[in-house]
Amino acid sequence: MKKLMNKWNQMSLVKQIIIGLIIGIILAVTIPQQAKPIVIFGSLFVGALKAIAPMLVFFLVMSAISQHKSGHQTNLKSVIGLYLLGTFVAGLVAVVASFMFPVTLTLAEGVKNATPPGGVVEVLRALLLNVVDNPVKALYNANYIGILSWALLLGVALKNAPDTTKTMIDNVSEAVTQLVRWVINFAPLGIMGLVFDAIATNGVEALLSYGQLLALLIGCMIFVALVVNPIIVYINIRQNPYPLVFKCLRESGITAFFTRSSAANIPVNMSLCEELALDKDTYSVSIPLGATINMAGAAITITVLTLAAVHTLGIKVDIPTAFILSILAAVSACGTSGVAGGSILLVPLAASLFGIPNEIAMQVVGVGFIVGVLQDSCETALNSSTDALFTATAEYAKRRKEGKEVIINR
Repeated sequence: MKKLMNKWNQMSLVKQIIIGLIIGIILAVTIPQQAKPIVIFGSLFVGALKAIAPMLVFFLVMSAISQHKSGHQTNLKSVIGLYLLGTFVAGLVAVVASFMFPVTLTLAEGVKNATPPGGVVEVLRALLLNVVDNPVKALYNANYIGILSWALLLGVALKNAPDTTKTMIDNVSEAVTQLVRWVINFAPLGIMGLVFDAIATNGVEALLSYGQLLALLIGCMIFVALVVNPIIVYINIRQNPYPLVFKCLRESGITAFFTRSSAANIPVNMSLCEELALDKDTYSVSIPLGATINMAGAAITITVLTLAAVHTLGIKVDIPTAFILSILAAVSACGTSGVAGGSILLVPLAASLFGIPNEIAMQVVGVGFIVGVLQDSCETALNSSTDALFTATAEYAKRRKEGKEVIINR
């Protein structure tokens, strides 16, 4: 047993996760009833990540800002620019794909007790109100925009504090980071429980009737992950982008796929950025910010489901309107909450652009939740892995401009 444990500890975390994944699938297919207790591992893993993430973001950002030295440049502007560009292009890709491969829907019953936002203004208003949310409430509800704003303000206010105070905050930040490392070490067990629960509860059969829609959604996300994002990365760093792309997909995308929450994946991305030796002042802010505004997968979901409704109803769409849809999807996606299924409720907002009644739009939302088992997992994997990818890209681009060698840790 001791030799087995030593071999297990010598394996990389990704290999451990893959083993947990395979075991979860085997148990779900062969003995779903007997193995049902392992579901608790998935719930504990996601629960621990969600619990520690708000504290991690708060103390990391506050510590980084309070100890920030004047003259030290961060890459936040570049990262945010990449976030917005990636989200818009993803929406554009979804528009083109939806016209090339039009999909019609068998409308499902709408989701009860689900209220979509009334317009883009309402989405942005909610986003701004989250900025000034009560700090304790923001931590409790994992409102990362609120957490970021208060951590930034406290960090600035503490710039002139005694060094002993800054050291204490830094020590707390390091302690929370260590807690995160311990939680991430349990990822193989957590993933095993999550994949078992997904397959045992929903089965593969429930998705087959919506295979064409799923193929279009997931196809767009794969195209963005493996074609669009590498092009954006190459333009910035001028070297083979795929080692970095695959590392982010492997180490961030896999866990995000199963947790189905960009917010829960924040600690994983923080750990990945640390491994890539990125600037802590940048990634401590850009990663939690990306969990809110970097939503390429959400833009794809909103666009594809909206145009599927358009094709189902036989509505004619011209190119300018489709282009406006890309912009609307990108803006709406930035207001998507970093939780499972957050983007689907924004479909009625986009559907209103084509005069589709809310009753029908909510039926499309129902379809979205049916395919959400796979759609939302792929969406979160794309969104979250791109947070780390674009943060690294901005820093590597800066190093290239300064004439420094860029070595991507594979």
